[in-house]
Amino acid sequence: MIQRIQSLWLLLAAACAFAGFKFPYYSGTKLNDPVLYELNATSTLLLMVTTIAVGVLALINIFLYKKRALQLRLCALGILLEAVLIFLYYRETTSFAQGTYALTAILHSIIVLAFVMAARGMNKDAKLLKESDRLR
Repeated sequence: MIQRIQSLWLLLAAACAFAGFKFPYYSGTKLNDPVLYELNATSTLLLMVTTIAVGVLALINIFLYKKRALQLRLCALGILLEAVLIFLYYRETTSFAQGTYALTAILHSIIVLAFVMAARGMNKDAKLLKESDRLR
C-alpha cells in the first residue's frame, strides 16, 4: 500500500540496497597487486547474497501491511542483516593495502535509517488503530 509512509521508506531501503551492486563501497589496491580495485556487492558471494537478502526483505515487507507485528520483526531483521553486511564490507577492506571509502558507502547508513523510519511509521499505524478501536 503506497499511501503509507513506511512503504516509501522501505522502497528507499530496497533501492539503496540494490544500488550497492552498481556503486563501490571502497576503492584501493590489494596487498599483493598494485591494480586499483573497487569493492561493491558483486565482489564476493557472501556480500552479494546478503545484499540481495536486505533488498528483497525490504520489498517483501512493503506488501505485509496488514500484519504489522510481522512487519516490525522483519524491519528489525533488516537492520540486523544490514549491520552484518556493513561488518562484511569492513572485513573485506582489511585485505586492501591502501584505499579510501567511497562516498556511496553512505547508502548503507541510509538503509539502516530507512528501516528505522519505516518501523516508526508502523508503530504510529498500530497506535492509531488501537485508538480507533478504543473509540468504537
